[in-house]
Amino acid sequence: MTDGPADIPAQQPYLQDLQTTVAAPVFGLSQPGGTLPGAGVAGVFADDRRVLSVSEITLSGARLAPIAGELDGADATRSVLVARGLGEDGADPAVWVERRRVLLNGDAAASHNSSDNGSDGGSGSDSDDGSASGSGRSSSNGSGDGLRTLVRETFEIQSASRRRVQSTLTVTLGCDLAEINDVKEGLSPGALPAEALHNGLRWTGRGSVGADTVQDVVQAIAFPEAATVDAANGTLSWPVDLEPGAVARFGIDLAVTPADSAVVLGTGGASVLGGLRVDSGDIRVPRWLERSLADLRGLELTDPLAPEDHFLAAGAPWFLTLFGRDSIIAARMLLPLGTELAAGTLRALARRQGTKTDPDSAEQPGKIMHEIRRAPADPGAVDRAGQRSMRLPSLYYGTVDATPLWIMLLHDAWRWGMPADEVEKLLDPLGAALAWMRDHGMDDAGFLSYVDESGHGLANQGWKDSHDSIQFVDGRIASAPLALSEVQGYAYEAAMSGAALLDAFGRPDAEEWRTWAAQLAARFRARFWISDADGPFPAVALDRDGKPVNTVASNMGHLLGTGILDKEESALVAARLGSASMSSGYGLRTMATSAGGYSPLSYHGGSVWTHDTAMAVQGLARAAADGVPGAAEAARGLIDGLLEAAAGFEYRMPELYAGSPAHAGGRPTPYPASCRPQAWAAAASVAVVATLVGVRPDVPGDVVAFQPLPGGGWDGLTVRGIRVGTDDLDLRLDGGDVRVLSSALDS
Repeated sequence: MTDGPADIPAQQPYLQDLQTTVAAPVFGLSQPGGTLPGAGVAGVFADDRRVLSVSEITLSGARLAPIAGELDGADATRSVLVARGLGEDGADPAVWVERRRVLLNGDAAASHNSSDNGSDGGSGSDSDDGSASGSGRSSSNGSGDGLRTLVRETFEIQSASRRRVQSTLTVTLGCDLAEINDVKEGLSPGALPAEALHNGLRWTGRGSVGADTVQDVVQAIAFPEAATVDAANGTLSWPVDLEPGAVARFGIDLAVTPADSAVVLGTGGASVLGGLRVDSGDIRVPRWLERSLADLRGLELTDPLAPEDHFLAAGAPWFLTLFGRDSIIAARMLLPLGTELAAGTLRALARRQGTKTDPDSAEQPGKIMHEIRRAPADPGAVDRAGQRSMRLPSLYYGTVDATPLWIMLLHDAWRWGMPADEVEKLLDPLGAALAWMRDHGMDDAGFLSYVDESGHGLANQGWKDSHDSIQFVDGRIASAPLALSEVQGYAYEAAMSGAALLDAFGRPDAEEWRTWAAQLAARFRARFWISDADGPFPAVALDRDGKPVNTVASNMGHLLGTGILDKEESALVAARLGSASMSSGYGLRTMATSAGGYSPLSYHGGSVWTHDTAMAVQGLARAAADGVPGAAEAARGLIDGLLEAAAGFEYRMPELYAGSPAHAGGRPTPYPASCRPQAWAAAASVAVVATLVGVRPDVPGDVVAFQPLPGGGWDGLTVRGIRVGTDDLDLRLDGGDVRVLSSALDS
């Protein structure tokens, strides 16, 4: 069935008005007031299935009106609802409910359970039983049924009435165990029937994971014990009896069957991310950083094959798993927090590095994967033009850029202090990744390119992977095979980075890869550079006929700092990125406003992507350090745009947002289906801070250099806790220079 009228096809749900919480691999999407209505995308999801689709509350004799709602960290929401008509003598609210939903992740359950249910005495209700927490945990985790508690909902009812208030709290719950791909397509299988337990409700469903049939069990246990359990209506009820000034507390723990086939695991509340603190005269910087760090820890996952290895999920809600490109780019941006995340990401991807040629999954020897899922993504989906069916295997390799990006991350992690013995263990995967670029990634013209050979994979396999992302200036869609401009830059830097690693560890063939990179750069300069009325610029791609795709697009920003551009070319790119047609005032547009296909609400054709802007900023800063004119000015303009957007999104930056121009006193327009939080969008905050102070470490060479972004305006910015090797640096910008406040390196 669909969630819309019968005559309207199911569509991907919009997300902009929902609150998103995440404790990977669990996430929640709720309406204002914490409501889960049983329709649309709202719910709590775990391991790519919706384990809670309905959660609504009522107080008899009152109409509940939400008046406040906020995130409490990454994993919890807090809402306040006024019980209108209950205990009131005038216009002032007399009774209200503070509702809190917390997602639990392994060992984190203990801390939440101990903190969420303590009694302050004087509630005037038997819900103050101090054993409520123990009762809830015993029912869901301690009964020997093997279930895992994932969600805790609490309802604190407070009375400021002058008289005694009596009512009934009823919680309506539902579960449909919908697969996430169905939900993303706007589909819903319908609610499962509930079974009454002594003190709760249970739902049981059967599904398939690959060729296996699995039984999923979800149960909700009330604390204190519910007075009424009604399975037919899916309700739990308690009487509420409040004296003036009293408080009553109730709650529910939701537990589910752990997924035997899980491809990612939670962290148990542990994180390998270091701390980073910022003091700045611009309050937007520390607020963005603080919000982002909480979200990044919420997105942290571990590898079931080696749980000590951590990496980031790409984003909530749709991509809460290991993604090659996304996880790599986010880990690279987060190297100032330490190398542990990068090391875990590198090893998790190396374990799944391609070993054979399989057109169905796009696997090739040495290739780094695109994404891994619990089950194949086979929702009968079509692309945005409604033309191509798509079916992705559970382990899919359809990405042209993850492999060179993996090499770049390994090199940078080594420079930031990843232990040499850990780097050395990845030299064989490095050799295989380099060989993939040469033996499998290259087309006949000598560029890294892609085409979907399966007929059911991704049409575009760069980071702009929507069907219409690569188009000519007149709006025509470019045909594959396609060679993307930024991927040639990645390949150049990967070859040079690989050569540096081979030299450092006494491996052969380093000079061969330097020669390969130089030849690629020469071919790129000859084939990609074109001109329009504003002068020369690199084409976004070469199409199947080798014709340059002549749209001005943000892809060129990724070329900066890779080494494939010379100083003059870098200045031309910097000028384009800083122009009014590309810089919206909230960040970098994916496509220039001069393009025929431009739309501010196109996924890749005019929107602003947070990470894309941040990567351009990083490249511009590297160019500025090399004396490229205009690079610093363009970088500062994009940073200001990101900070303005961050404030408009309450510092939880989305995956993408509209490319509409900024105006005084305005706010950025959301892209309605954007993931939020998203790993590389959150990591962009760290990338910007690191760019401002310009840390350039070379731990193997025992050198740490500083190249702060030129131009001033950030004097007094203090950054504490940048991790270089095993040491933490505290830095301050003074007069355009970096002053080291404290560091073991300094001593």
